[in-house]
Amino acid sequence: MPYVVTRSCCADASCVLACPVNCIHPAPGEPGFATAEMLYVDPRTCVDCGACTTACPVDALKPHTALGEAELPFVELNASYYRDNPHDDRAPMYVVPRQRPLPPGELTVAVVGAGPAGLFAADELLRHPGVRVTVYDRLPTPYGLVRAGVAPDHQDTKRVTELFRAIESQPGLTYRLGVEVGTDVHHADLLRAHHAVIHAVGAATDKRLGIEGEDLPGSVSATDFVAWYNGHPDRAHDDHPLDTERAVVVGNGNVALDVARILTADPEALARTDISDRALAALRGSKIREVVLLGRRGPAQAAFTVPELLALLALKDVDVTVEGRPDDLASDATDKTRLLSRLAERTPVEGRRRIVLRFLTAPVRLIGQDAVRAVEISPTTLRTDEDGTVRAVPTGETQTLETGLVLRCVGYRARPVPGLPFDDDSATVPHENGRVEPGVYVAGWIKRGPTGFIGTNKTCAQETVASLLDDFAAGRLTPPVSDAAVPAGALGLAAWRAIDRAERAAGRAQGRPRVKLTDPRSLRHAAAQTVPAARG
Repeated sequence: MPYVVTRSCCADASCVLACPVNCIHPAPGEPGFATAEMLYVDPRTCVDCGACTTACPVDALKPHTALGEAELPFVELNASYYRDNPHDDRAPMYVVPRQRPLPPGELTVAVVGAGPAGLFAADELLRHPGVRVTVYDRLPTPYGLVRAGVAPDHQDTKRVTELFRAIESQPGLTYRLGVEVGTDVHHADLLRAHHAVIHAVGAATDKRLGIEGEDLPGSVSATDFVAWYNGHPDRAHDDHPLDTERAVVVGNGNVALDVARILTADPEALARTDISDRALAALRGSKIREVVLLGRRGPAQAAFTVPELLALLALKDVDVTVEGRPDDLASDATDKTRLLSRLAERTPVEGRRRIVLRFLTAPVRLIGQDAVRAVEISPTTLRTDEDGTVRAVPTGETQTLETGLVLRCVGYRARPVPGLPFDDDSATVPHENGRVEPGVYVAGWIKRGPTGFIGTNKTCAQETVASLLDDFAAGRLTPPVSDAAVPAGALGLAAWRAIDRAERAAGRAQGRPRVKLTDPRSLRHAAAQTVPAARG
């Protein structure tokens, strides 16, 4: 009864470390770890002990006999990895020591950003005695994109918050939530009050299409749309035109698939998730029947992962079709193109909502006077540059798709961090192994760009913390020269736990995981309902 990884997991290697026979790969130190779409269990050597399931923070591992119909393709997906990537050497893997000797005395670190990158960095630091970490975040709630970016129909992925809950409970960690660095407190203030500062602020804006009509009403960034349906306080009260029969999503990464699923999902199924109440009400009245995803390049270059594609295959009440020449799918036989071929063979069912994956198609301009009314598109051909880069080149022919909603979903982009250098081309802070200079460090998307998965931030944080501890051991960090002032209105762990309790209680009353509080006033009110025994 071999165990199977059943989706894009957090890839934090907890299961790898727990496995007594080293049958989960790629493991730390192996090619592909932290960049692979998921981890894989070798069915030949799994001994069915179940240790991996206990260690997994997101419940991604299951015995093959317990898989549902939608999960069965993962059996072959796990096995095929080992056919293509043999791991005959079963020697115990080398694990980097998690604790190292440090000079005597206290080390204090400010971490800016309470998302996965920031919390994983805090966790790596707090493994060492004498370290205190203060985590700052602009919002009254932590967890970053896990709370405000993961699609509401992916509740299993959100179970990683239980790991974050354990991290934030450590005695050496203090929250300063609802505090904006750069406004309420400044980078220079944090440097004076701590030995070091780690910026883990992510990528808060979206990339532009650079085409005519992009700023018309009805043209929306996926960043804002995802924040809307997830109840992010900045965007929770937006309105979007859902009174159109067709929506067009430019892009074909995982976020694009998320958006398409949410727009075509049964609202009654979404009502059992933590989706924003305002978004749920809007989707109940939505007239959208078709969502078209435009990909400039071909199926083989699609940015979405195989597990997310399998999630589309599993949809019961939504048709998923593939538009493109048959040879586009047959030209590169991979797990991804084989699954797309299966989708292309499906016969649509009359009356169902529909998701259309349209490859080799580029948007040319958005058409409309006071709002988007259509998108002009052009077929593309692929050209390979001398360096091996595959580019999509428009043919010059054009077609028009009527729509009232265009979602730009071509990637995230970080903003400059006040007081730090910034590379405008890559939208990252220049660094060496996370070190900007002794005392100043970066982790997460502001460090490496918007790539990887939740667990990628763990490996990224380990590298950054190693650089910081190297500097501390070498005496390159300046001791604090002032106390860390607590900005007015800053919320601590007790306040966050009070918000969490209020949301969960409201969720229980409705049969949901939680009902999110989405405006500053209600969040602050809930935060004030702390209990005396809680730590602030």
